[in-house]
Amino acid sequence: MPYVGPDMSYSLPTEADGDAPQRVRPDIIFMPFGPMEEEPDIAVTKNGVGLTGSAAMGKVGSSFGLVDIGEFEDSYLFRVSLPGAARDERRFSCDIKPDGKILIKGVTTTGEKIVCRNFQIFKMQTQNLCPPGHFSISFQLPGPVDDQQISGGFGINGIFEGIVKKR
Repeated sequence: MPYVGPDMSYSLPTEADGDAPQRVRPDIIFMPFGPMEEEPDIAVTKNGVGLTGSAAMGKVGSSFGLVDIGEFEDSYLFRVSLPGAARDERRFSCDIKPDGKILIKGVTTTGEKIVCRNFQIFKMQTQNLCPPGHFSISFQLPGPVDDQQISGGFGINGIFEGIVKKR
């Protein structure tokens, strides 16, 4: 993590103030290095999770509901991370208002405590995915849009992507 330095909106005391000026130096923060390439298996023991490569550069925690917004000359692109969200039209909706407000509603199907697969019952030891149930996510695009000219859908990666024309 790079050092940013102190806020320069204040001034340090001077000799004229009666206090001797103090030298301000950046603090140093030492952070442990991540596991070496041959160590990820050791790092994930005892219910841990090992991250390497670009996964180690991202945010740790739930990715559900994270939003990216892009802009082109005549349109906006938005991407919303929705892993585990039901994709059928009965349980998922995306409403776009002319002022650029987006409202996404749906149901998640992951994060349960007990998972049944292939005639086996698994008791989950970790639950880092979004819990099951209803959700809504709203965000604002940078400007007004033509709410009749939209395209979008889910990718296989759990990302909902939409493109909407500017007004």
